[in-house]
Amino acid sequence: MSDSSSIVPPHEPHAEGLAARLNWLRAGVLGANDGIVSTAGLVVGVAATTNNAQTILAAGLAGLVAGAISMAAGEYVSVSTQRDSEQAVLAQERRELAEDPEYELAELAGIYEQKGLSPATARTVAAELTAHDAFTAHAEAELRLDPRELTNPWAAAGSSALAFTCGALLPLLAIVLPPASWRVPVTVVAVLVALAITGSVSARLGGGKRGRAVLRVVVGGALAMAITYAIGSLADTISG
Repeated sequence: MSDSSSIVPPHEPHAEGLAARLNWLRAGVLGANDGIVSTAGLVVGVAATTNNAQTILAAGLAGLVAGAISMAAGEYVSVSTQRDSEQAVLAQERRELAEDPEYELAELAGIYEQKGLSPATARTVAAELTAHDAFTAHAEAELRLDPRELTNPWAAAGSSALAFTCGALLPLLAIVLPPASWRVPVTVVAVLVALAITGSVSARLGGGKRGRAVLRVVVGGALAMAITYAIGSLADTISG
């Protein structure tokens, strides 16, 4: 019989890493939802004023590009600010470790005592972690940060722009591919179905009630298209 103490348990992802991946996925779903709603509202509004497919396509493409750039820029600024804050607190922690390692060791032991370890065990754990990698041990225990996995503003910007673009392509294709008389009805149906899917997915990822989430995004998208179509029809009437 083999010694069970020699068996290495299979690797399991940390809860923090799983949560981070879910947050990225949720952000992607919400970005796609934004692309669907904003582009659908734009092309439906334009379709209310003209039957020219080239004009509608040009307006939709302009909205897609502008929206994707805006989403990317906003996400880049937001995540850059977050990363700057993370780097600042990590730099401070590195200085504190260099200036007063004994105090930092006692502080780390105190954290593990608060988690339920005895003082002696907490001190031993803190000492061994400090000997292995003091900076990472303190960053994870005190700041809940992994210095090796800081947020990446470029990745955030790129994923945000990609999600928005993927979402925006649906109403853009739905408005230009059908015959003129079917453009708006096809777009409305396609958009509402897509929003129902994104609402369901976001509810599942967030652990919320699916029906409420679906209703919220579907009603919001329907209102957006109805309002822009009404504005486009009014503008067409006034100009005509």
